[in-house]
Amino acid sequence: MMAANGSSPLKGLSDHVGCKGDAAREVRPKHIGNPLKLIENALTDRGSKYAVAGGAVGSADEAKAFVKTLCRRKKFAKATHNTWAVLLPDGPLKNDDGESGAGMVILRMLEREGLEGHIIVVTRWFGGTKLGGDRFRRVQDAVRVYLDEM
Repeated sequence: MMAANGSSPLKGLSDHVGCKGDAAREVRPKHIGNPLKLIENALTDRGSKYAVAGGAVGSADEAKAFVKTLCRRKKFAKATHNTWAVLLPDGPLKNDDGESGAGMVILRMLEREGLEGHIIVVTRWFGGTKLGGDRFRRVQDAVRVYLDEM
């Protein structure tokens, strides 16, 4: 996908911190006062369990605060991966949180849906069996579950 000026809209896209090692300043998203949508048992595959959460955010700081708020729940703080993405007016943001490429999968799905200003976080608890390429399908499946319930 190319921007109107011929450059990639993902140029300059950088990963931002997730639950682990979040050094971002504390910012409470204006929109987080609304209940965040959380589907705790979205799916399972070979022992790995997935949850998906999302909500409205208006800035990078609000996106980071959203993830930080989610990770205040001990269950989510201890998850193997909390991958997320959001399309903002200033550009897209994503975080793989160790699940290489998963943030981009979420970002592409948000782009296809045209869903701006809405963060989606896919959480995985490793079940003991590596999923290989299927891990991307499970991320897609989790995002689809979320989008279908919007």
